[in-house]
Amino acid sequence: MTYYTYILRCTDESLYTGITTDIKKRMAEHFGKTEKCAKYTRSHTAEKLEAVWESEGRSAASKLEYRIKQLTKKQKQKLIDENDMTLLKEIMINDYHRIDQF
Repeated sequence: MTYYTYILRCTDESLYTGITTDIKKRMAEHFGKTEKCAKYTRSHTAEKLEAVWESEGRSAASKLEYRIKQLTKKQKQKLIDENDMTLLKEIMINDYHRIDQF
């Protein structure tokens, strides 16, 4: 099964990272502040989807999510701007590839 790891920018300029199997549905939940949106995006309004990576399996997506969450905001911004996956070298990079359309 395909999983997506994503980064959202919130209106307060904070960055939220999550995983999902259905990116369009999950974005509707975040942006619509539905019951199923993350607690974080309920209180920090999601503004923009900044980046999405596709991986096979929950384990790979969760590992990428964890590693992204360990980055500083500046490093996350570099990852968004430059798709600089060297920041995530501890993870097997071949398990992921960034997608620009979904």
